[in-house]
Amino acid sequence: MKVSYSGVLVEIEQAPCTPSGWLKGSGIFETLRTIDGQALALSRHLRRAEKSALSAGLTLPKKDSIVSAINDLLLAQPCAHGLLRISFDRNGQWAAVHLPYEPVVQGARLRTHPDALISKGETIKKYPYGYRLAIIDEAKLLGFDEAIVHNTEANICEAAVSNLILKIDGHWLTPPTSDGLLAGIMRELVIEHCQVGVDSVPLSRINDISAAVLLSSLRIAQAVTSIDGRELEPSQGFVDEIHAMALLHSVD
Repeated sequence: MKVSYSGVLVEIEQAPCTPSGWLKGSGIFETLRTIDGQALALSRHLRRAEKSALSAGLTLPKKDSIVSAINDLLLAQPCAHGLLRISFDRNGQWAAVHLPYEPVVQGARLRTHPDALISKGETIKKYPYGYRLAIIDEAKLLGFDEAIVHNTEANICEAAVSNLILKIDGHWLTPPTSDGLLAGIMRELVIEHCQVGVDSVPLSRINDISAAVLLSSLRIAQAVTSIDGRELEPSQGFVDEIHAMALLHSVD
């Protein structure tokens, strides 16, 4: 399998990457969906990476060189549906990998993760990413698909690896980034185009959530069927609307 290592196409064994294409060490990353060789919302992701780099004290290569290398990678490793991950380490190196991705079609069963996460305002996408994946692994062991995380102020943040939009009192909303969540790209798009509001959601109101949707650049949108075993209203119609909107507004 070929990866792009600092802009050069090489076999993955020739780059300091894990077998799944993560750069070793630590740094920041972006993960996005590709459809028929088109990277969705690439410009938005690179803008977010630049912002994350400033917070993390990293220097990124020029955007044009990243885009050119990614286009070469997408041609060398084609996928009808793909996962494109770009990671930037603290030594000035970067890598991109393009892997097959199976679109999510089933609804998700969520649990509430019992431990609060310390709120430090808006978070950035940084690796290693094991602490978030461990939350999902725990949820799956208990028969769920994902987990809702909350902060030390007892406000709902997001899911372990996805943003959340929640229907409460007939209105769709998502928590603010100041409550300790990632400024997700799909979250940004639904706020702009789908009349989703932004407001804190106390954990004490979890039983007032009548419907919910998971958002991420990979899954785009996934209906939530239950929270802690409590069935929710169907939201597939809104999910379909978000998918159509994302395809319309994600092509650079």
